[in-house]
Amino acid sequence: MGQKPSIPKGTRDFLPQEVAKRTYIFETIRKSFEVYGFSPIETPSFELSSVLKGKYGDEGDQLMFNVLRSGNYLSKIDAKDVSEKLTAVTFDKLDRDERIALNQITSKISERSLRYDLTVPFARFVVQHQNDLSFPFKRYQIQPVWRADRPQHGRYQEFFQCDADVVGSDSLVYEVDFVLLFDEVLTNLGIPDFTIKVNNRKILSGIAEVSGESDKLIAITVAIDKLDKIGVDGVVKELKEKGVSEEALDKIMPLFSISGDIEDRLKQMRAYLSKSEIGLQGIEELQYVLETAKNLGLRKAKLEFDVTLARGLNYYTGAIFEVKANGVNMGSICGGGRYDDLTGNFGMKDMSGVGISFGADRIYDVLTELNLFPKGVDNSLDILFINFGDKEGSHCMKLVKELRAAGISCELYPSSAKMKKQMKYANDRGVKNVALVGQNEMDMGVINVKDMSSGEQRQMSLEEVINDLK
Repeated sequence: MGQKPSIPKGTRDFLPQEVAKRTYIFETIRKSFEVYGFSPIETPSFELSSVLKGKYGDEGDQLMFNVLRSGNYLSKIDAKDVSEKLTAVTFDKLDRDERIALNQITSKISERSLRYDLTVPFARFVVQHQNDLSFPFKRYQIQPVWRADRPQHGRYQEFFQCDADVVGSDSLVYEVDFVLLFDEVLTNLGIPDFTIKVNNRKILSGIAEVSGESDKLIAITVAIDKLDKIGVDGVVKELKEKGVSEEALDKIMPLFSISGDIEDRLKQMRAYLSKSEIGLQGIEELQYVLETAKNLGLRKAKLEFDVTLARGLNYYTGAIFEVKANGVNMGSICGGGRYDDLTGNFGMKDMSGVGISFGADRIYDVLTELNLFPKGVDNSLDILFINFGDKEGSHCMKLVKELRAAGISCELYPSSAKMKKQMKYANDRGVKNVALVGQNEMDMGVINVKDMSSGEQRQMSLEEVINDLK
């Protein structure tokens, strides 16, 4: 028995109709990116590990796919050294020294990693090519990324990201643009009901400051961000584990009961953060973005100020965005935010940027669940010529060539098999029309076209078929 074919967990094969639907999503997003003035770039699927490591926090580093060094490299590694380091590690809970030991092993056997997102490679790209770019630089990128996450509904180990970023300006105009861009793309895709949640990292810094735990900002934001998954009790438990004091917890608790519309929430938070300069600055920025977007007008999106929105990534410094499709059991379908010094990691200081990402795979699942893909997006064949024999077949091949030249997708069935078999093939392929050209039609110079959905048949000239199908 040969091995049963399978693919790694967290990855997928895509059938033709699935690829067609994904292409529809990518093209809808691409069109809006270009209308908003973004230019396309591409970066390699793997980067030097040193470029990626340490940019996503501990959790991110652990989810990175490292690429084993190639060729005969491993023969030079000291196996004794590696096994001693491994023996010293207890895998259930790694302390700092054990993590360092593991990192040393990893760096010896791997110096490259598959990219974890498109943002950090983009920062590297900007610094490397700064002399060829004009700033503010607006780019979009639609490429796959890889994360060694536990596969589950809507979460894959290989997935596409569709990102748009602006670097080289701290103007809040771009934050407003991104709110409008979310609204435009998701409206164009036909998603009927979705919410753009907005927060500001400075507000989160203010919360940490007011609670007297500024040094635990990362721990606080990571815990608060999980509120919708683990509830208030879960967040409190995690904060206690991270060493946040009871006194600070008392100050953080009122956050979980902030409610009302945007104006009410802003008012409550302004009072809460009255003693934090950075917190109030975050409120001002947020108010400008929300009010301007609202005044310009949104087509379908609901806007919401969510003070617990933190998005786990450490590099955000200003606005934070997350978009959810309402009425669908699915995590966020888009996200993003402002980062003030992402390029600083690569030696280029004070280069502010803001960016967003569309989760194409989750958007696909939402469109599938709500049955929102337009008819005809499955890329099926426009017309199939039935094969009645050698003479008819060679006549039809000329017609096929003419139709293809006119941009109509068509083909001739490869052999003069039984009619039933050819029609079954047409049905299975989802062919829109079938062309029947026998001796009669050849003599008259016409094509007998059968519409596969209505069953209606018409005799037409080649020109009429072209006009009709175009």
